[in-house]
This record gives sequence, C-alpha cells and structure tokens, in this order.
Amino acid sequence: MGLLRIMMPPKLQLLAVVAFAVAMLFLENQIQKLEESRSKLERAIARHEVREIEQRHTMDGPRQDAALDEEEDMVIIYNRVPKTASTSFTNIAYDLCAKNKYHVLHINTTKNNPVMSLQDQVRFVKNITSWKEMKPGFYHGHVSYLDFAKFGVKKKPIYINVIRDPIERLVSYYYFLRFGDDYRPGLRRRKQGDKKTFDECVAEGGSDCAPEKLWLQIPFFCGHSSECWNVGSRWAMDQAKYNLVNEYFLVGVTEELEDFIMLLEAALPRFFRGATELYRTGKKSHLRKTTEKKLPTKQTIAKLQQSDIWKMENEFYEFALEQFQFIRAHAVREKDGDLYILAQNFFYEKIYPKSN
Repeated sequence: MGLLRIMMPPKLQLLAVVAFAVAMLFLENQIQKLEESRSKLERAIARHEVREIEQRHTMDGPRQDAALDEEEDMVIIYNRVPKTASTSFTNIAYDLCAKNKYHVLHINTTKNNPVMSLQDQVRFVKNITSWKEMKPGFYHGHVSYLDFAKFGVKKKPIYINVIRDPIERLVSYYYFLRFGDDYRPGLRRRKQGDKKTFDECVAEGGSDCAPEKLWLQIPFFCGHSSECWNVGSRWAMDQAKYNLVNEYFLVGVTEELEDFIMLLEAALPRFFRGATELYRTGKKSHLRKTTEKKLPTKQTIAKLQQSDIWKMENEFYEFALEQFQFIRAHAVREKDGDLYILAQNFFYEKIYPKSN
C-alpha cells in the first residue's frame, strides 16, 4: 500500500484524501440521522403508551377498590440538575424498578427547558396525582422545582435531588457539550469540534464559561417564579434554601453519592431496596463519564471565584452539604471505616388508657 501511495501522482493522492474525507463526513452525518430517528421513535412510543394509559383510565372510570395504601400511592420526583451524576443515579432506579415493582418515567421537556408553561404545569400535576397505573412512580428530568400545593393537591410527591460543587459542575458541562461522554459516544454534541479548553475560554472571557453559567442549581431549587431565574438574585437563593429544607425529602451531593443512596435505601426501601449494593458492584452506576475533560488551573478557579454569582452558588452548595452531613450524622455510624445505618432509636411507652 505504501508503494502504491508513493507511485500515485500528487493530484490522485489529493483526490484520494478528499474522497476519504467526504466519505467520513457522509458516514458521520448518517450516524447522526440514525440517532435522531431513534430518539423520535422512542418519543413516539412513549406518547403512544401514555395515550393507552389515559384511555384505559377513562374507559374504566373511577374504581371503587382503587384506593392505594401509602407505599403503593407513593411518587418520587428527582428534578435532576445537569452534570451532577444524575444519569448514574437514575440508572440504579431503572435497574431496580422491575424487582421492587415501581414505574420509572423520564420527564423530557422540549430543548431541555427547565421551566414549564402554566398549562403544562397543570397537566403535569394532574398526570402525577391521577395516574394510579403509574404508581408507585419515580419521575426524573431536568425540571425546576414545582410546588404541587399551589394546585390544590392534598398529597404532594416526594422530592429528592443531588447537587455538585458549582465550578466542577460547570467544567463538566463545558466539556460534555464538546466531547460528549461514554454513555452515547456516537451522538454529536452541540459544541463538537470546538477544541478550546476551559482555561482558554475563561482567559478570553468566553460566554460558555462566564460566571452567569454557574447560575443553575439555585434556580432549579427555587422553582418557577420569574425571580428564580434572575442571575444573582438574593431572593432566589433564600427561596432555594427554604425549599431544600422544607420541600425536599433528601438532597445529596455528587462527591458523596454512595452515602446519599444508602440513606435513601434505609428511609425509602419500597423504591431503593438493594440500591447501595448495586451502586457498589454494578457497572451501569459508573457508566457515564464526560470524555476529554481537563481540570482547570488554580488561576482559572480563582478568577471565577471572584464573581458574586459563584459566591452565591457556592454558599447554596455549602448549605446543602451541611444539611446532608447533618442528616447523615444522625442516621449512620462508622465502624472500621465503613458506614452502617442505625437501627430504630425511638420507642413508645406510658400508653394510656390501659387496655383491660
């Protein structure tokens, strides 16, 4: 082959290179089209399944014996923040759903918009509260917090979430948009072909690494109010803190994901029985990793940390971390370097009136 290449005239060599490049571009384009077709097919199948459920619900009418006990009526919403190990965690839910007998539903919003229209909020709340066929249910998606009480719902769903160090999250998302991850390596990403490092982006004052891009975890917890999405809003951060403490059952951190899973298994075994062992030994839980990620320099980190936006997002992250560690400290004990869930530590006594 080497001899043939040497013997070929320069023009033919150039034509061969151009032909090869065109062929590669064609193949890459075909792969992308196939991926898009697969996604459209999955969405069509999901819509068909939902219509069937709604039709059965309408035809059957309200069933007299449909009252569910507390555990069977349970709904969990994981309004996952992008690039916080959310795929690793949801893979566990998918692996356990058949064994533990619950449904998993992905909330896929158009263009991953975390804010729903008012009419979609009504539909979403109605679906979750009325779909007995989908209970118990685990819903997950990139959607900001939605207060079900505003819609007159008596029994609200259980909210959980995971957050991450804000700079680490932004760096991961920056490279994810350019190189993707090992979960779907063939999928073409929005910024594919851009080789600029995160350090170079910050040095040049690029928009993809601007401090404003850090403003994400606060609005996800704050919710659907307009002020939540005003970058740098102190009100939004206070509301996010309030919701984290009062509206979320448990919020973990990416850096201590195993402990988060352990606490969920102890508190909500109906969904998470077997989750800790699966996380420790399963391959899927560690599947998704952003490729080609380069850690930022100390100078880059220091520059971002000068921003008031980073200070607020970091304050919220530290607040969430302290809350999580407080809950963990009162739920587990350590022995020989391993954590163990505490047994029941409260009892009832002096029960009156005395039975005869």
